[in-house]
This record gives sequence, C-alpha cells and structure tokens, in this order.
Amino acid sequence: MFVQRRNRNMLEATFTTLALIYHVTVNNLRKSDRNAIIGLLMTVAKSLTMIAGFYMLYAILGIRGSPIRGNFILYIMSGIFMFLSHTQAIGAVAGAGNPTNQMMKHGPLNTAVMIAAAALAALYRQTFSALVILIFYNYLIEPIHIDKPITCYGMLLLAWFSGCCIGLIFLAFRPWWPQGAQVLTLFYQRMNMVFSGKMFVANTLSTSMLHIFSWNPLFHIIDQTRGFAFINYSPRNSSLEYIVYCLAALLMIGLMAEFVTRKSISISTLAGR
Repeated sequence: MFVQRRNRNMLEATFTTLALIYHVTVNNLRKSDRNAIIGLLMTVAKSLTMIAGFYMLYAILGIRGSPIRGNFILYIMSGIFMFLSHTQAIGAVAGAGNPTNQMMKHGPLNTAVMIAAAALAALYRQTFSALVILIFYNYLIEPIHIDKPITCYGMLLLAWFSGCCIGLIFLAFRPWWPQGAQVLTLFYQRMNMVFSGKMFVANTLSTSMLHIFSWNPLFHIIDQTRGFAFINYSPRNSSLEYIVYCLAALLMIGLMAEFVTRKSISISTLAGR
C-alpha cells in the first residue's frame, strides 16, 4: 500500500487518466446533493423554471406565437438549452481546481483532470435535463418535430465547449485575483442573458443591432441551432465558420494562460490575502 503505482506504457496511462476523470466527474455530480437523482431533478427544475419564466414574459409582452413558423415552446427551448449549457460550463470550469488546491498534492491528480471532470459533469447535467424536458413535453403535452436532432445536439456540444474555453480563461485568471475573477465570471454569465440572442431571431435584426450581438459566439450558436431545428428557418446573420475560429482562438488563449498560471503561481502568492 505504500508503493506508488507507475504506468508501464501509454495505454495504461490513458486508462488511468480516464478512470481518474470518471471518478472526479462522479464526485462533482454527487457533492452538491447527497442523492444523485435529486441533484439531476434539481437541474431539470432549473431549466423548467427558466423556460416557464420566458414563456410568461412573452405572454405579458403579447407575443404568443413563434417568430419562426413552428412550435413556440421549441423556439424558447432552443435558446434556453444552449444558454444554460454555455453558462454552466463557464461556471464549472472557472471553479475547477487551481494549481494551489490541496488536492493537487496527490500524485495522479492534475489540473487537466479537474478541468475535464468539471466540464463533463456540466455536460451530463445539461444533456440529461434537455432530454427529460423534450421527452416529457413530446409525450405529455404535444408532439414536437426537430428537423435535424443530431445536428442540434452537436450545436449543444459547441455551446458547452465554448463555455469551457471561456471558463478556462477565467480559471487561469482566478489565482491572481480570486474575487475579481469571480465577479467577472458572474458578470459575463449575466451579460449573456441579453447578448446571447435567445430572446429574438437574428434574421430580424437590423445591421446596427447586429453589430451589438455578432461578437458573441453563443449568439451564432443559438441562431444556427434554430436553423437546424426548424425546417422553415435559414440563418443569414450568423456563421458556423465564425464559431470555429472563435473557439480555436479562445481555446489557445485559455491553454496558454493556464500554462503560465500553473508554472508561476504558488501558495506564497496567496499568503498576503
């Protein structure tokens, strides 16, 4: 029991890392609630609350039909699911283990494992929530038709991955200024309530209004998702190429920032706080 286990080849190292990511992911899913099922149901409840809130908001504003020919609730869900997947991934990765975490003292554990586990836990919650809500709505309320469901889930993965890339930047910044990084993370998540474009259709925006939202990759993801979900909608003011280039740039910035932080930060850096 006092002998440190060593991997003899790359295959063993790969399986050891994957097993470690799995166990840390399960720990992330279980640590918020003692009962895992209750924790997943709470995730579904949060999504339902946001969907109901936006439905009531549209009803108060007098908007009872979808701007796109199709199911109004599906129009709301297409924005809510992408927004939640994006913001939850940001919060999960930004709050993952930093280089000064006490858990980092354990030999097999490292920041890459903690980041991957936090991101996968967020993806699992949002995938489960979206599937449960869509299935229950389809069988208990009214049938819904999604034109390209597999591609729509691919866009959900893009929304999640974009949140991971942005969260990685906030994670790298957090050891240098913990309170400031937390405030900036919350500010960016709340800002996306408006600038994600989930409340309107991109094709209806004027050129001047489009410049306000077109910088946000989530805006393009939501608009492209509606193009795949509704057969009668063709996105003109968003681009898949912009999403790919933006995510590649954000990922490189996050990886470089995390590498610099991991090599430079130490426990003594936080001693004065």
